[in-house]
Amino acid sequence: MRIKTEELNETRVAFKFDAPAELFPALREMALRRECDFTGPIRTRLRAARIGDIVEVEGEIRTTVRLSCGRCLVEFISPLEAAFALTYSRQAPAEGGRSEPGPPAMEAAEADLVYFQGEEIDLTDGVQEQVILSLPLRPLCSEGCKGLCARCGAELNQGACGCLAATAGSPFAVLGRLKLDKG
Repeated sequence: MRIKTEELNETRVAFKFDAPAELFPALREMALRRECDFTGPIRTRLRAARIGDIVEVEGEIRTTVRLSCGRCLVEFISPLEAAFALTYSRQAPAEGGRSEPGPPAMEAAEADLVYFQGEEIDLTDGVQEQVILSLPLRPLCSEGCKGLCARCGAELNQGACGCLAATAGSPFAVLGRLKLDKG
């Protein structure tokens, strides 16, 4: 997933990349640890423009991923989509002391810059980062997922479990019978 800077100018140039998740080191590692399984290619559509030594990239990623529900543990396939914007710079700021008065220069991370060398920009790390950031922190098979019973582990989406009826009630049920003096 590389773009050549010589092909870019101040007008936005469109690019399309379809790559299997195995080509991205962190995504491959996530699949090996069974955190998720990418069931489709990582489709990347982007537009890039170069202004001097700065290259601005705007785009979107789309793929499908198999996840395990955070409530009921059932595996499900979910679409994954995210828009992103990245800014690349050809050279890093000069190291060492400053001769100019004024506020200190911003660090690369503060300026949201990604540095590159040569005549090509490798988008693999940037796209991989966007895919990871778009993964849900707690995936749900549906918003109405009831999860598992805390006592017996039955899947409550399939129906009520038998241990709910046998429960003696909440230890806080006694508070419902409490009468307060309104004096």
